[in-house]
Amino acid sequence: MGGLKGRRGKFVKKVKKRIPWIEHVINDFETAGDLNPKGAVEVKAREGSLCLICRGSRRLCGKPRCPAVVKLRSFLNVRRAVDSTEMAGSSPPGVFVGRVGYPYVYAGPLVPPVLGDTSLLDAPERWIGKTLEEIVDFRTSLIRSKFRVNVKKPEKAERFMDRTLELALSEKPVDADVVFKKRPSRSFFFDGEVQPMGPSALLKEIEVGGVKADHRIEKAYSDTDLKAEEATLSLYLNGVPVSRIQRAFSVGAFGVAGQRRLVPTRWSITAVDAIISRRLIESMVKGSKTINEYRVYEFSYLGNRFVVLMMPESWSYEWIEAWYPGTVFNPSKTSIAVGGDWEGYKGRTTYASIGGCYYAVRLAVAEYLARERRQASVLAMREISPGFITPLGVWINRESVREALRRRYQKFNTLEDALRYVNTKFTIGIEEWMRASVLLQNALHQEKITKYL
Repeated sequence: MGGLKGRRGKFVKKVKKRIPWIEHVINDFETAGDLNPKGAVEVKAREGSLCLICRGSRRLCGKPRCPAVVKLRSFLNVRRAVDSTEMAGSSPPGVFVGRVGYPYVYAGPLVPPVLGDTSLLDAPERWIGKTLEEIVDFRTSLIRSKFRVNVKKPEKAERFMDRTLELALSEKPVDADVVFKKRPSRSFFFDGEVQPMGPSALLKEIEVGGVKADHRIEKAYSDTDLKAEEATLSLYLNGVPVSRIQRAFSVGAFGVAGQRRLVPTRWSITAVDAIISRRLIESMVKGSKTINEYRVYEFSYLGNRFVVLMMPESWSYEWIEAWYPGTVFNPSKTSIAVGGDWEGYKGRTTYASIGGCYYAVRLAVAEYLARERRQASVLAMREISPGFITPLGVWINRESVREALRRRYQKFNTLEDALRYVNTKFTIGIEEWMRASVLLQNALHQEKITKYL
């Protein structure tokens, strides 16, 4: 019926066409019949994967729904729509630059098998309020058409790089006719702990039409004396969405002539968040008057609770995440996992231990204070419940905190009152947050010189 072979810590299970292949992976036969595609599909999983022990029905991960099956449904819908080596679609526009094998990576346009206004598919600024299934569909519907390129010598892939650059600089969706070397991949990674991702295929030919460049990004691209950091900040201050700046940054559209490089998408997202937030803090937040009360902002979304506490002190910032037992990054059945990082008034010189989410939230906080022309000591917190069933990317932190800061806040005269209110918003007790927070420890226990004046 099927073959099982191990290779480099993974195994692949292949099932003949006449057998509903998914029945060998999940126990829910009604769902299996609904998902069963026409034609062979290759299912991959890590050796000893909890997902294959659970097979989508035992809830061993503690989540209310199987994240692997949610992503599988979306993957199969797209895979059925793209079953040849040729495809026509409208790129949102979107591009992807991988990081495996750096400096030799795979890069290329993201194109769905749909014509029309697809801009929503790659615009996380517009995703707040969307369901998990909708967001997974956005991610999965984009076919990763790819070519191999040296990030330091992108000109050697001129034929494909020119088209990719056109897409990255565009303001609106771009129609693309794509020819692949082979049909997009049939492999699905059956795992609830990886971000949703669409099929991929090597490019053979691509033609684009209807490109309308964003004149602001095009101007930065044309200025070969403008440093990448200056271009990034200038575009942000000129109203270009962060996701659009990140896209152009990743394909090496900014920087001094001779120094431009492709940047893997994951790195470009964090680089842009870090650059903009640091520059806003230095030029528009520090030196401003401090807020004159304690403020608490809040927002809940997709099993996440976000709370931002602002204190009337000079600029400092801390980001803490608390994961329930049984959540994506905390497989423990009994204990809460809490992690975070912080910076004082002088900023930081090392990369945050908690990763890109630190800078995504710092941007949301910095732009809010810059608009108010105020400064504060800011503690941003995120509590993740099992209802958040799969990673979606750092955008969810940036956009959720942005949304929290758009809403009416609660005012308090003392830190103790503010913390009592925060305690009512989380399931995890305030004591856990206080133990993990450097800023709270300082605020509660460090005497200030003003006390003696």
